[in-house]
Amino acid sequence: MLDELKEEYIVNKVGGRFKLSTLIQKRMVQLHTGAIPLVNLKTQDKLEIVIQEILQDKIYLDNSGELQARAEELPAPEGTVEE
Repeated sequence: MLDELKEEYIVNKVGGRFKLSTLIQKRMVQLHTGAIPLVNLKTQDKLEIVIQEILQDKIYLDNSGELQARAEELPAPEGTVEE
């Protein structure tokens, strides 16, 4: 899993090492405060979850540096019915 962080692919995917570090940090905070993972993995390792979310294009940093999830990846609000 940490080998994925050493590869240039993930660094280039998010636009550089600083952006990668920022994206990981912001998503880790969300997961530690109860956010639902956007990938199905048989692990509780939050770093591994974040790496897979990045590799699967589930999360990204917008132009202002804020963490965003792809709209289709967000869970439906409670009390709503998905069609």
